[in-house]
Amino acid sequence: RGIGPAYEDKVGRRALRVADLGDAESIAWKIERLTAHHNALRRGLDLPEIDVAALKAEIAAIAPKVLPYAKPAWRVLDDAFQQSKRVLFEGAQGVLLDVDHGTYPFVTSSNVVAGQAAAGAGVGPRKISYVLGLVKAYTTRVGAGPFPTELHDDIGKKLGEIGHEFGTNTGRPRRCGWFDAVLVRQSIALCGADGIALTKLDVLDDFDEIKICTGYKLGARTLDYFPAALKEQDAVEPVYETLPGWKQTTRGVRSSRDLPAAAIKYIRRIEELIGCPAALVSTSPEREDVILMRDPFKA
Repeated sequence: RGIGPAYEDKVGRRALRVADLGDAESIAWKIERLTAHHNALRRGLDLPEIDVAALKAEIAAIAPKVLPYAKPAWRVLDDAFQQSKRVLFEGAQGVLLDVDHGTYPFVTSSNVVAGQAAAGAGVGPRKISYVLGLVKAYTTRVGAGPFPTELHDDIGKKLGEIGHEFGTNTGRPRRCGWFDAVLVRQSIALCGADGIALTKLDVLDDFDEIKICTGYKLGARTLDYFPAALKEQDAVEPVYETLPGWKQTTRGVRSSRDLPAAAIKYIRRIEELIGCPAALVSTSPEREDVILMRDPFKA
């Protein structure tokens, strides 16, 4: 299931690519390699083998619908840059799900750091002039894996309920915890982020006090980074700094002048700890409810 098997085929040099759709001979050869691999696995799992004729027919039907939209992406993008057009790349998934830099093996199958926008799309890294990182005002995770600030109490449950934290694809409740400045600072370094969009500030409106993780304890050691070894990732204990809550609504606020003083203090403290400015702050699920602290396009 999922993207994993497709990435396995890619690194195994047996995957079909869009460029192959116009070449029936290449498709036949690649399908032969693909089915030799996958049918052996399917036989071992007592599953029916892939119907090669049916697969070829499906691909033949799809090809004419896809090929009109197939062009060398690097060339399209290079033309846009040559014409001084603005190009926006959008990534998916959190940095700690990156296959190389994340909480391996609890990761996705690809690189999701900002640099992958250049490598994956086919542009030089210097073409990316500004990197905006998206960060919630608290921390969440779907599924298994290390989560130092996870809350197993009523506060964690409250964060999930107010924030409607359920997996987009799975519907599973997300695990919730306090803001982890260590993980965010590390993610910013991995991506070279110039600013952050701090989202879901309004979810914290009803808390008497709010905590921020500023470091970790690992035995007798204090760490200012998230270790790479899985056992150490599981063993770290968060070191918290406590700030007063603002106990009033920020929902729908669109100007920093209308934010409670304690909310401003919370945002500023996050900026200090992660070493990166908040360019945007969102205060509801509505796209209009955003405070523009610094315009990324004028950076």
